[in-house]
Amino acid sequence: MDINTKYNNYLNTNVPVANLNSALGKNDFLQLLVTQLKNQDPLNPMNDKEFIAQMAQFSSLEQMQNLNSSFNAVKAYNLLGKTISATINDGGVSKNINGKVEGVFSQDGQFYLKVQDADVPIDSVVTVTT
Repeated sequence: MDINTKYNNYLNTNVPVANLNSALGKNDFLQLLVTQLKNQDPLNPMNDKEFIAQMAQFSSLEQMQNLNSSFNAVKAYNLLGKTISATINDGGVSKNINGKVEGVFSQDGQFYLKVQDADVPIDSVVTVTT
């Protein structure tokens, strides 16, 4: 049996590094678990302890994602009315934004700040002043 060691063929270099870490989520984990159950040997099924451990991992992953989302919401709403400085990518060009946070909104699980008619991702904030 040959083993493929050419890992670079499978790496999409167009994906930002931040997205590589978040590429596997709870849906992927659940899909892997279901695939594992479908393809197990009926004469030698998965040990129930392994199954329970995997379900506990799934539950932990889901709770961590919920906690992270809640933390980002609190972080975003705490910036309302404060003056921030951020660096955003506007069409491939880095742009510095300075101003008072006038609003907060969420889109696709990401929180954005409304500053001077610009939508600033919360992770782009560099400094905060009152």
